[in-house]
Amino acid sequence: MTSAATSAPVTDKRRIRRTLLTATVGTTIEWYDFYIYATCAALVFPDVFFPDSSAHVGVLASFGTYAVGFAARPLGGVVFGHLGDRMGRKVALISTLLIMGIGTVAIGFLPGYDQIGIWAPILLVALRILQGIGVGGEWGGAVLMAMENAPRSKRGFYASWPGFGVPLALLISTGVIDLVSAMAGDAFTDSGFGAAWRIPFWLSIVLVGVGLYMRTNVAESPAFEAAKAARGVAKRPVLDALRGNWRDILMVIFIRAGENAPYYIFASFVLVYGTDHLGFSRGFLLNCVLGAAAVALFTVPFFGWLSDRIGRRRTYTIGTVLQLCFIAPYFLLLDTGNPTLVAITVVLSLVPWTVQYGPQPALIAEAFPTGLRYSGASMGYQFASPLWGGLAPLIAVALLPISLWWIVAYMMTLCLITLVATLKIRDNTGETDVVVVADDLQRELVR
Repeated sequence: MTSAATSAPVTDKRRIRRTLLTATVGTTIEWYDFYIYATCAALVFPDVFFPDSSAHVGVLASFGTYAVGFAARPLGGVVFGHLGDRMGRKVALISTLLIMGIGTVAIGFLPGYDQIGIWAPILLVALRILQGIGVGGEWGGAVLMAMENAPRSKRGFYASWPGFGVPLALLISTGVIDLVSAMAGDAFTDSGFGAAWRIPFWLSIVLVGVGLYMRTNVAESPAFEAAKAARGVAKRPVLDALRGNWRDILMVIFIRAGENAPYYIFASFVLVYGTDHLGFSRGFLLNCVLGAAAVALFTVPFFGWLSDRIGRRRTYTIGTVLQLCFIAPYFLLLDTGNPTLVAITVVLSLVPWTVQYGPQPALIAEAFPTGLRYSGASMGYQFASPLWGGLAPLIAVALLPISLWWIVAYMMTLCLITLVATLKIRDNTGETDVVVVADDLQRELVR
C-alpha cells in the first residue's frame, strides 16, 4: 500500500477560466433558486400556503418549510459526495443542477391553500426537500472543480469564486423579486395561478438550461483524474471519510456556526423584522439587501485571495471576531428606525460574513484527501446547514416576542463556538494534495 502526492496540473489557462466560469454560473443558478424561496418564505408563503394561521404563526410555519430544505441538504451532500468521489465531479454537478431546477419550477406551478387545501403546504415541503437535495450536492462539486484546477498558491482565490455565486444569486433573486413586486403591487402575493410571485420561479428553467449546457461541456477535474490513475478512488468514500476524517468533519460543522446563522438572519429574517416590527416597506428592505449582495460580490473573492497570502485560518478568525463584534450594533442601528442608518447597516451586514466565506471553501476542502474530498467536505458543510442556517430564521422569529436581545445572545454564542473550532481546525494552506491509494482489504488515510 502506498500513497502518492500530487497537485493538479495547470497548463491550459483557457480551460481553467472556462471551468471557473462554469462552477460559478452553476452555483449562482442553484442559489438563485434557493434564495427566491427564502424571500418568498418571508413575504408571500404565509398568506398563500398558511392563510388560516395568525400572522406570527404563519411566518413560523413558512420558515419551517424553509428549514426543511436545509434538513435535506445533508442527504444531498452524502448522495452526491459519494457520486462525485466515485464517478467524478462533473456528473455530480450536472445532476444537482437538474434536480434543483425541477424542484424550483414546480413550486412556481404549485396551487395555493385556497385551491387544494392542506395538500398545498404538503407539496411545498416535498418540493423544498428536492431543492435541498440539489443544493446539498452542489457546493462540494463546484468548489472542487474550481480549486482542483488552481495552482496551490491560488487555491483560496479560485475556490472562492463559487462562493462569489452566492451573493450574486442573492443579488439576482432579490432584484427579480423586487422588480416583479414593484410591477405587480398588491397582486404580488395573490394565491392564484397568475400570481406575480410565481414568475421568478418560472424563470429558473431558462437559467438551468444555460447551466446544463455549460456543465456538459466542461472537462473533469484534473485532480480527480490523477486520483483515478493512482488507484485513489474510494469504493465507499462516505464511510471512509466518516471513519478516517470524522474529526475534520466535526470541525467543519462547528466553524460554520457563526458564519451560517448570521448570514440567513441578515439576508432573510431582516425582511420580516423590518416590515412587521420597524414599519419599513418591502421594497426598501429588498433594495438594502441588494446593496449588501453587491458589496459581497467584491469582498468574497478578495478575502479568498487574502487567505492565500496570510493563511485560511487567520483570515477566518479575523472574520469571526468581526462578526461577533457586529451583531449587537446591527440590531441597535436597525432599532433607530432611521432609514439612512438602517440602509447603511443592512448594506454592510454581509461584510464580516464575507471575511469568513471567502477562505472557507479552500479551508474546508483542503482538510480532506482528494479521493474523499467531495464526501468529507460536503458532509461537514451540509450537516452544518440545517443545524445553523436552516434553524436561524425560525429561532429568531420564535425569540423575537420574548426579546430582541435573546436573538443577539443566540448569534453571539454561535460565533464563540466558531472561534474555538477555527483555532483547532487544520490549516493546509499551500500544502500538496494527497491521493489515498488502497487495496480492497484496507484503507489508510494519509496526509
